Amino acid sequence: MALPEVLRNRLRIPAIAAPLFIISHPPLVIAQAKAGIVGSFPALNARPAEQLEDWLSEIGEALAAHDRSHPERPAAPFAVNQIVHKSNTRLEADLALCVKHQVPLVITSLGAVAEVNDAVHSYGGIVLHDVINDRFAHKAIEKGADGLVAVAAGAGGHAGTLSPFALVGEIRRWFDGPLFLSGAIASGDAILSAQAMGADGAYIGSAFIATEEARASEAYKAGIVAGHAADIVYTSLFTGVHGNYLRASIEAAGLDPDALPTGDPKTMNFGGDSAAKAWRDIWGSGQGIGAVDAVLPVAALVERFATEYAAARARLCAG
Repeated sequence: MALPEVLRNRLRIPAIAAPLFIISHPPLVIAQAKAGIVGSFPALNARPAEQLEDWLSEIGEALAAHDRSHPERPAAPFAVNQIVHKSNTRLEADLALCVKHQVPLVITSLGAVAEVNDAVHSYGGIVLHDVINDRFAHKAIEKGADGLVAVAAGAGGHAGTLSPFALVGEIRRWFDGPLFLSGAIASGDAILSAQAMGADGAYIGSAFIATEEARASEAYKAGIVAGHAADIVYTSLFTGVHGNYLRASIEAAGLDPDALPTGDPKTMNFGGDSAAKAWRDIWGSGQGIGAVDAVLPVAALVERFATEYAAARARLCAG
């Protein structure tokens, strides 16, 4: 197992901040990268589409300025998430901008396409593809992805149902490239656990919703702080693909979380205004939020992770 060159010696702790639909934007990504973890955002968060180039310039310039001022502690790289699905009519144009700005990492979701990987590889970029099972993992690597994000049970948003032990174990039987684990990770102990299972690092989403830099409503942030694993509902209703959401937001929308109809995969929509509205009103969240007890600046949250991670490693070494 080995991290790609772009990540080697660039991370304070082995973690990628997951791209959060609607919520991730330049201030959050910049703060994450400055704190020493990969910051990321979905390309579709830039609305209108023309805003994406402004965002890429803003992030690139901010991180370059940080590196000039702090040569002893350069920022981690950033990533852009591309939804590779027929409902994403922006993919070609958004990908062209990633190529133009030479985005270091591209995280692909909902479809493995060789041409997307080739475009990122054309300038030396790295592609990580998120998967919910071993079959999809094989397909992603066969299509040219450099690494994988194993989205296990308990992850926020579109999540799988497999235990992280099973999912990482099956992938590691044949794949020794970059592998990050997603699913209820919200502490330094959990980050170390991901590595102990065989992953190179953790992929953390929900904990960053409750940060000062996140573009989430105060009610959403408060819901993350107040929530626990039992407050997460797994349903396909809202996008046609199963995902995890906060019970309180479903109830606030006038729906019964315990009697939700099944979503229709034929109506899947991950990029239009209706999709954005659904995610604004129905709050995605993973099962790890019981570890989140306050809204913090990103730097403070990463500091907490780093302290917990070091303490967990020390306990293991002492044992």
